[in-house]
Amino acid sequence: MNALSFWLRLLIFTIINFGALALGAFLMSEGPSSQWYQNANQAPWTPPGWVFGAAWFTIMACFSVYMAKLSKNKSKRNINLYILLTLLNIAWNPLFFWQHQVAISLVVISLLTLLLFYFVWANKSELKSWSVLVFPYLIWLCIATSLNAYFLFNNP
Repeated sequence: MNALSFWLRLLIFTIINFGALALGAFLMSEGPSSQWYQNANQAPWTPPGWVFGAAWFTIMACFSVYMAKLSKNKSKRNINLYILLTLLNIAWNPLFFWQHQVAISLVVISLLTLLLFYFVWANKSELKSWSVLVFPYLIWLCIATSLNAYFLFNNP
């Protein structure tokens, strides 16, 4: 029964995480292929387009396992933080790509990054080595935050 409940939680978090990615992608209009983005000054360390899909697939697969393990304790604080992290992740796409609110999107992604660091830190004693599953997410958010900041400061 324990294994079944883990697999059920994993399925739920996988659906939520990949659903959030799909919703964020849907809400970003043309996204990175838009004229606005293509004609802008982008950071020299901006990865090629295919890296984004591979990175997000890996991030959400790992984060789904992490959340399935963490949700066993049914902490209301963790669920509330998870919801906030998910909403911030979804919100960044339309703010940046559709509404071109680059400064606001930098605040959103910075808050997302800080909250994720706090989230992992607050649960490190419970999940111990399982916390490494969130490292791809943390690393990617640091890169994405730097890309957003570069974009803000290098485009009129």
